[in-house]
Amino acid sequence: MTVHIREEETADKFAIWRVNVEAFEREAEAGLVNVLREGGVHCISLVAEEMPLVVGHILFSPVELVGDDSGIQLMGLGPMAVNPALQGRGVGSLLVTEGLKRCLAEGYDAVVVLGYPEYYPQFGFSPAIKYGIRSEYVVPEEVFMVRELRENSLGGISGTVRYHAAFANV
Repeated sequence: MTVHIREEETADKFAIWRVNVEAFEREAEAGLVNVLREGGVHCISLVAEEMPLVVGHILFSPVELVGDDSGIQLMGLGPMAVNPALQGRGVGSLLVTEGLKRCLAEGYDAVVVLGYPEYYPQFGFSPAIKYGIRSEYVVPEEVFMVRELRENSLGGISGTVRYHAAFANV
């Protein structure tokens, strides 16, 4: 399997919709991607392509740290979707790794994720609560994680992460 990670292109819109629906078995995450895209929100949107098909997608969108005035720049990872037939073969890992590199290159300090605590620590994520960071959503502490991209960028900060309003519909 040769998978290539690249930025989303306009022609990928339907393929991204499809892979999100297939992975999540519902349309909410696919709809969220469309709302953010159509709303002009600056996102990092990558696809995993196994020629000629898009077999995975990951989205990073800006989040706000309410209650903190440090100026820290945060991105939120999600949704991430991989064609169910290819899950467990490293496609998601390729998407996460490349996405984190791009977030750093664009000047972001850290990335938060609401996800599986068995999966994301392999990429350097740890519970956000240990940095004084909480999610606006009521979730178990272990599923809301953060990864520092710039060394010591999480020192001395605290607050509540607020996602784009479109996330409330997922």
